[in-house]
Amino acid sequence: MNAASSNRVALVTGAGRGIGKAIALRLADDGLDVAINDVPANQSLAEKTAEEIHAKGVRSTVALADVSKEADVTAMVDAVTKDLGKLDVMVANAGIANVTSLLEVDVETWDRIMSINLRGAFLCYTAAARQMIKQGGGGKIIGAASIVAYRPFALLGPYSASKWGVRGLTQAAAMEWAKHKITVNAYCPGIVGTDMWELIDEKLAAEEGMKKGEALKKYSEAIALGRVSVPQDVAQFVSYLASPDSDYMTGQSVMIDGGIQFS
Repeated sequence: MNAASSNRVALVTGAGRGIGKAIALRLADDGLDVAINDVPANQSLAEKTAEEIHAKGVRSTVALADVSKEADVTAMVDAVTKDLGKLDVMVANAGIANVTSLLEVDVETWDRIMSINLRGAFLCYTAAARQMIKQGGGGKIIGAASIVAYRPFALLGPYSASKWGVRGLTQAAAMEWAKHKITVNAYCPGIVGTDMWELIDEKLAAEEGMKKGEALKKYSEAIALGRVSVPQDVAQFVSYLASPDSDYMTGQSVMIDGGIQFS
């Protein structure tokens, strides 16, 4: 794990499953060494992702951390740079959602969503930027926004607000860190076939008096390309953001939604 390597190094948060795992595997296919983050409760999932990355012939390490905690994020970045030698790409992917009407959202739920989705992005962005500035070679910082960063969904108020925040944070960071040759961009998935969207469908269906699966079908009818996204659709775009091909792109939050929102 500590052997010297000329590969670029990426850290992907929330990479035990779903979009994060797809991103980690794609970056490994691109030849990057990839560090896998998830919360301690998902350690086995994180380790499985790391094993799949090792099987592709690149290095990997697991860095368990709660991205809402500053000390955890600092320790995570330190551990990754110790294990893999440096940090070139940070993908702040970890996030959670909650389906509740605004009048029923309690402060604890609001704070929990903001702590992971927005504070977590802030902590990952800044910890990565400090490391990249220290290294002196620039870098790529990539965040998870959402189509609701442009037009919220009803019953996803706190989640939508957190993703609008990620979009603003991405723009501000891009402005401040351009002088260090660090680009900062975000990806905005739409309806993706993941555990998160299974939960959203279940809760939306209950709120709207539908059966499970009907809410997802209803919202999917708005997709111009005619199908729900898979995690690999998002990972392919993140591959571009992590590559030298995107060196002249910064401060952007781009929708990868099959044609639901247009801006």
